[in-house]
Amino acid sequence: MEMSKKQSFYIQNDLIMLFIMFVCVSLLSIYNAQQLDQYGSNFVLQQILWFTIGVGIVAAIQYLDIDQIQRASVLIYGFGVFVLAVLLISPEAIAKPVNGAKSWFQLFGVSLQPAEFTKITTIIYMAAVIHRHKQKFEKPTVKSDILMLLKILAVVAVPVLLIMQQPDFGTAMVYLFITGMIIILSGIDWKIITTLIVSITAFIGAVLGFIVQFPELAKTVVGEDQAYQIDRIMTWFDPTQSTSDANWHFNQAYMALGSGQLFGKGIGTPQVNFPEAQTDFIFSIIGESFGFVGSAFVIFLYFMLLYKLVMIGLSIYKHSPFAAYICFGYLSLMLIHVFQNIGMALGIMPVTGIPLLLISYGGSSVLSTMLGFGVIYRIAVENSIQNDYLFK
Repeated sequence: MEMSKKQSFYIQNDLIMLFIMFVCVSLLSIYNAQQLDQYGSNFVLQQILWFTIGVGIVAAIQYLDIDQIQRASVLIYGFGVFVLAVLLISPEAIAKPVNGAKSWFQLFGVSLQPAEFTKITTIIYMAAVIHRHKQKFEKPTVKSDILMLLKILAVVAVPVLLIMQQPDFGTAMVYLFITGMIIILSGIDWKIITTLIVSITAFIGAVLGFIVQFPELAKTVVGEDQAYQIDRIMTWFDPTQSTSDANWHFNQAYMALGSGQLFGKGIGTPQVNFPEAQTDFIFSIIGESFGFVGSAFVIFLYFMLLYKLVMIGLSIYKHSPFAAYICFGYLSLMLIHVFQNIGMALGIMPVTGIPLLLISYGGSSVLSTMLGFGVIYRIAVENSIQNDYLFK
């Protein structure tokens, strides 16, 4: 009880300042994207609403402590998986397929993507599974490490299989990246990890080789609804030879990013038109509006956030390995989204629907990111309290 009473004195000013700067960048960027007048909606006001609800979620999480979250982790995970399963069997009246994928609930005029929230619930449960395993096997062996690896893979397999049924390959890849990072950081023997990395790399190489050599056959394998995914991969390998929509998207986004030059064109003056400017290609809007300087500032913000997550994770590990693994999982989530989204704008990654977290417009991405941010904030508070007690 004493710890919960004192928590209000441990305000995390650095996390709050980072969040405020992300909100400012998000609203300015979305305002500029909105000037293209693609959809006739006031995305800025809607984004303010999502951030406001997100702040309420962060505040609500502060009434919990890490031990309570750990005890409830299996229920949290189960609820996330349950919602994914319900989505697949829901009628089109509330879950209409978009671009061939049944990934969204449409309720009362609001669209929500359950897979975004399940990223956080899966990270929490994976952290709990790793922590309990390490408590049970204090002296790890090859056998116990393989067992932990199987446990982690089993946890992530359920949501990934459900997401693949939608199908949403991009989101599934995000889950697998997060899992891979957590496996590497979990302390599993490096011989096992090396074998796993080599096997996965060989598999991915074989799949990409098959797609590049036999693109039409690959389209037949994935089906007509997902054939555009093959076009995106082909565009990624050779943009000059592709005539797909993905190539046009890339060219327009790249043109917008480069035309900003050093300082950008300023507020309210976007000139290059391309779809989903407020979501998937928000970094191109940032480049066009604020130039290289603005783009570098955004990358610096993400660097500071990732650095803070590393520091919190390393510091809290001795008090709560469970909390540390949540930090590392959330770090992995941010890292893959930032790398994929910005890489897509730069043309070094294939075009996908992965948003730039904390900046791109979208209720599901904002609320799920804020859900994870709330847990991280709570971990930072408890870490400050523990350190305070330690030095008294």
